[in-house]
Amino acid sequence: MIKAAIVGVGRWGPNILRNFVSMDGVQVVRVCDLDEERLAAIRKKFPAIDTTTRPEHVTGDSRIDCTVICTPVASHYALAEQALKTGQHVFVEKPLAASAAECSKLIALAEERQRIAFVGHTFKYNAGIRAAKSYIESGELGDIYLIDANRTNLGPVRYDVNALWDLASHDISIFSYWLGGEPCSVSAHGGCYLNRSIEDVVYATFTYAGGVIAHVHASWLNPRKIREITVVGSKKMLVWNDMNLSEPIRIYNKGIDKGDIYSDTFDSFRLSIREGEVMIPSIQLNEPLLTECIHFIDCVRTGRQPLTDGCDGLNVVRALEAATDSMRRNSVRVPIA
Repeated sequence: MIKAAIVGVGRWGPNILRNFVSMDGVQVVRVCDLDEERLAAIRKKFPAIDTTTRPEHVTGDSRIDCTVICTPVASHYALAEQALKTGQHVFVEKPLAASAAECSKLIALAEERQRIAFVGHTFKYNAGIRAAKSYIESGELGDIYLIDANRTNLGPVRYDVNALWDLASHDISIFSYWLGGEPCSVSAHGGCYLNRSIEDVVYATFTYAGGVIAHVHASWLNPRKIREITVVGSKKMLVWNDMNLSEPIRIYNKGIDKGDIYSDTFDSFRLSIREGEVMIPSIQLNEPLLTECIHFIDCVRTGRQPLTDGCDGLNVVRALEAATDSMRRNSVRVPIA
C-alpha cells in the first residue's frame, strides 16, 4: 500500500485528492492546508484522513511514501526539498519551482536520494494532445511551420505568479512535447491591468529548431474560456480544442501549393489555395489528471522515469524565465539556455 499525502487543498489539490482516494493500492494518510475551514471539509468527507496546518508534519514524516505539493509557487522548492530529504517521492504542481536554479537542485537531490521528482504538466496526459502528437510525428501534417495557442478565461486572478507562469506553462510543455525539443529563444509582451506588478495578459512567441514558431496568448482577463491550439503544416492543419469534448481534434486538408504562388495572374494565384475536407478523428477521451496520478503512482512503485520528470519541469521553467526576462526588457528576443 502506497501511503500518500497532499499539501495544499485550495483550488487544485482537492482534484488530486479525489483521484488518489479512488485508486487501488493508495492510501491518503494526511492532508495539510493553512485554512482550517478547508481541512474541516476534508475531515467531513474523508474522516479517516488525518489533517494538519503544519506542512512539516507531512514533508518530515518518513512513514509517508509520497507527497503531492499544490501550494503557491514560491513554496514549492522548500516543501519538495524537505520531502525528498525525508525520503519521500514528490509530485509538484506546475511550475516545478520559482527558478531554474531551484529546479536543478531538486533534480540533483531526487537523483541522490533515488526518489521520483514529478511535475504536474497535466496536458501531456490528455488524450487529444497525445493524438495530435501522433499526427505530427507521422508526417501527415507535413513540415510544421507554426503553432498558435490561446489559453484564456475570466479569472481566477492570482497574486503569486502572472498569467505566463500560471497558464502558458501548460502550452510550453505541449509545444516541446509535440516538437520533441526545447525552444531556442523567446520574445514576450505582457500587460498589468488588475495589478501593477503582475501581468494578467501575456503574448509570448517561442522559436524552435528549424525555425518553427510557437505562439501563446495567455490571459485571465478575457470574457471567454478558450483552450485551443492550431498547428499549421506544409500539407495539412490541425486544431485541438479542449472545450469541444465530442470533437477535440479536427484535421484540415488545407494549404497553399507553393508551385502556384508566383503565378502572373490573380486567378491562378487563387487556385494555389487548396481547400480540402475536414477530418474529425475518433478519440477515446480520458480524465488527464487521473491518468497523470496513475502514472505517478506507477513510477513510485516501479522506479520508472516519469513522462513529466524534474528535467521536464526544469525545461519549462527555463523558458518561463527567458520569457519573463523578455517582458522586462521591452520584448527583446532572449535566448533560452
